[in-house]
Amino acid sequence: MNNLMRLVGRRLIALPIMALGVSFLIFFLMSFSPIDPAYKALGEAATPQAIQNYHEDFGLDDPWPVRYVRYMGDLLHGDMGTYSAQRRPVADRIAKALPVTMQLTFFGLLLGTIVSFTLGVIAALYRDGWPDQLIRLLSIAGLATPSFWLAVLLILIFSSFLKMLPASGPLPSPSTNFGGYLARMIMPAISLAVPLTGQMTRIVRTAMVEELDRDYVRTAKGSGLPKGVIIARNVLRNALITPVTTLGMKIGYLMGGAVVIEVIFNLPGMGMAILDGVSGNEPMLVMGVVIVVALSFIIINIVVDMLYLLINPRIRSV
Repeated sequence: MNNLMRLVGRRLIALPIMALGVSFLIFFLMSFSPIDPAYKALGEAATPQAIQNYHEDFGLDDPWPVRYVRYMGDLLHGDMGTYSAQRRPVADRIAKALPVTMQLTFFGLLLGTIVSFTLGVIAALYRDGWPDQLIRLLSIAGLATPSFWLAVLLILIFSSFLKMLPASGPLPSPSTNFGGYLARMIMPAISLAVPLTGQMTRIVRTAMVEELDRDYVRTAKGSGLPKGVIIARNVLRNALITPVTTLGMKIGYLMGGAVVIEVIFNLPGMGMAILDGVSGNEPMLVMGVVIVVALSFIIINIVVDMLYLLINPRIRSV
């Protein structure tokens, strides 16, 4: 237990350090942006005196380390700045966009996990048989399929040709129109899940095969235990440690992939927020979204690390 608490403490101590490093890097890079926020707020017709006054009011002429410290102080109080000529809060835009990205990431993860674990177990149980060969072929195809290409293909088939699923339009609320919500989210989720499924299927199969070849499995079979009981009680539990670890590391990458898929399907998530910030020359919006995505990636991976400690007792002694 002491080793477990020490490892958990290390992760928690690393969180603010990594978060500070990410925010510092993003702010430093954005400080080189040629875009003057004064013109975005006051318009291109603003007088030089108005621009100067705006710079003085918001400290835009201060050195970037001073502005970074001020920005972090505001960030700790929940103030991420504003964007557009209407001075809309960046935090409000992120509060609406982040849940959409998290929902898409969850659906892609859920779909990929269910399919890959099912196919991986079947492939291991029928090793070198025709089910194994077919699943290997499908996993290689899924692994080689880019998410963005698959997204376009799904739109062409199910939206343009078959007219079955919407590829754009507003995202219905799941509480009021769950069917419409699923119809809107299913193609983006599949686009995220297929490459993940291809990789995870191979990992699950390899882990299952290694466990099935161990001595305790042969001993259990020799003792007369049914094969289904051996697999359910022992093989699956031991074989899932490696796939679960890999799957945890993929969550952050899925979230990054969701940002791209959202743009293709016009979902109002973090991807569209970044696109609006770039196309509208809104550095504060871009910076706020990127910082939140990066911090979410860090937090998710630290949580996965701690869950891995609970799943695999052997690592607690490290």
